[in-house]
Amino acid sequence: MENRLLKKEESLDSRSLLFDKKMDNLTNEQSKVKRKEQRIDELIHAQEIKLQEVAGLTRNEAKDILLESVKKDSIHEQAKIIKEFEEKTKNESKKIAREIITTSIQRYAAEQVAESTVAVVFLPNDEMKGRIIGREGRNIRAFETLSGVDLIIDDTPEAVVISAFEPIRREIAKVALERLILDGRINPSRIEETLEKAKDEIDQRIIEDGEEAAEKARVNNLHPQLVKLVGKLKFRTSYGQNVLKHSIEVANLAEMMAKEIGANPQTARRGGLLHDIGKSIDHEVEGTHVEIGVNAAKKYGENKYVINCIESHHNDVEPICVEAILVQAADTLSAARPGARRETFENYIKRLENLETIANSFEGVEKSFALQAGRELRIMVKPDKVSDDQMIVVAKDIANKIEDELEYPGQIKVNIIRESRATEYAK
Repeated sequence: MENRLLKKEESLDSRSLLFDKKMDNLTNEQSKVKRKEQRIDELIHAQEIKLQEVAGLTRNEAKDILLESVKKDSIHEQAKIIKEFEEKTKNESKKIAREIITTSIQRYAAEQVAESTVAVVFLPNDEMKGRIIGREGRNIRAFETLSGVDLIIDDTPEAVVISAFEPIRREIAKVALERLILDGRINPSRIEETLEKAKDEIDQRIIEDGEEAAEKARVNNLHPQLVKLVGKLKFRTSYGQNVLKHSIEVANLAEMMAKEIGANPQTARRGGLLHDIGKSIDHEVEGTHVEIGVNAAKKYGENKYVINCIESHHNDVEPICVEAILVQAADTLSAARPGARRETFENYIKRLENLETIANSFEGVEKSFALQAGRELRIMVKPDKVSDDQMIVVAKDIANKIEDELEYPGQIKVNIIRESRATEYAK
């Protein structure tokens, strides 16, 4: 046993020596690795410096180039996603929407241009101008004071122009003046009496027009005050389009589309007829025509869906029912169809100029043209500045800017054209 113990001690001693040698070797190897790592770092740094010298770029510049490359790839992917999404959406919804809208338009026939209120009274002869003016102008002063309008009597043969901001007051003055001319007796007391009768006649006519409009739109149980407000719309125009006829048209179009998709046609009719009700008194009450219309509808007991049709038809609030969206679509159809609205020449030119200015403000745009009365914006871009993929993004950006900055009826198509040409000369 002693011999065995001695042998084990000797074996352990030898193993201990071997272990010490391995530890020494491991320490030496670790030192070599650290020296090599340090050398590698020095070589990498030296190579980076040499690479920057060869490329002529700093680290930040190289980083910018890499980021620009990534940005181009992302634009390509973005354009691809937008294009795929638009194609998918168009394929699924365009056919159905077109069928519903075209069917509704075909079924509803309306006048191309609605009448606008005319403030000109024709005279049987120029002698009547003197009788309207009266001795020392007393007749014309009395008429203007009592009616609240301005009479313009100039060199225009056999015509008198009535000028007033308030359309109903202007219509009352027109009716009264026509009666005075027919009667021939023009004096201050007669003027006052005729204006009172004309006012009563116009009030009655407003109620009759409101009832007739409700009947045409098949809207029942309207509050008498709402009927009167609807009738007043006959004396309002928007871009030359009569607002009452526009409202009836919107009601009928909304009803037809509601029937096609299974929505409530009664709510659509009612919301369409009343959507512009605020325009009848927006010159008397402070606020937008949407706010005034909503307040009137709430006051006279309309339900929340009809009220939502009124308050959401210009996207002031989100629609809470499908009928409100149909009223939006019908409103756009009625206003945007060819011949529905007229603009003054100055406003028309200004709108075209604004469209071209917005397009020219984007980088890479060479020329822009507003076509089809401002319903299409055709843009030529520089092929070396704007790629095929970037065209889609630029078109969307321009459309968004037009929506944010301009007011216009209907919709505007943004059409971008990119043309690449190769030219060489044979000598």
